[in-house]
Amino acid sequence: MRIPKHKKLKISGLVLIVVTTAGLSVAKENLKTEKDNLLKSFPNVRVDSVSESPVKGLYEVVAGNQVFYFSPDGYLMFGELWSKEGKNLTAEVRDKVLAEKVKNVPLDKALKIGSGPRQVIEFTDPDCPFCRKVDEYLSKRTDITRYVFFYPLRKIHPDSEKKARYILSNKEKENAFREVFSGSLDGKPIPQDENKGTQLEEMEKVAQGIGVQGTPAIWIDGTPVNGADLPRISALLDGKGVKR
Repeated sequence: MRIPKHKKLKISGLVLIVVTTAGLSVAKENLKTEKDNLLKSFPNVRVDSVSESPVKGLYEVVAGNQVFYFSPDGYLMFGELWSKEGKNLTAEVRDKVLAEKVKNVPLDKALKIGSGPRQVIEFTDPDCPFCRKVDEYLSKRTDITRYVFFYPLRKIHPDSEKKARYILSNKEKENAFREVFSGSLDGKPIPQDENKGTQLEEMEKVAQGIGVQGTPAIWIDGTPVNGADLPRISALLDGKGVKR
């Protein structure tokens, strides 16, 4: 019996779908197996996800904001994976992880400064010299809206918490922010509101939730910037981009 040509095409398509689906299932099962092997070899390692890396036989592991690699032979590898084109593949994955986390940041808990079309999310310490360096640059731009979260590093900046609370308790928060970041209160008694409120604690909780460990931590329209990298900040805001 001859099968009409159009029916042959439908049957072939069905076979293709079945084979593709089966391939995906096998791939998922392989990843689950490697994740189990990883946890068996390193039971104390946190693992959020496991996927194939660009290097055959090496698996990419995401844990919090960290990206590292696992070999089925029982080895963990920490470091940066680069392509022959000069791309930092590890950094790209890490940026994607951070960008996904920052999408859910509750901006209503931040101190909002400006009303420009570009979005800048900052985690900052009032006494951090690098944070002040970034602020000096950003304060001159009129094309951004800044969402500022305070994250005082109390051990190295003992007055930073008081300064953050001073800003947040002030009716004119933006003016108080400028006063503090200009250094006007350095070495002076910092006025404190007896009713401290909980906004600072809420900001710190947000920072800890996305894995902020130091300041400044910055996202420009969802793209993370590592520290006070002013050339990268400028390039991102001016639409030029920066190659890693």
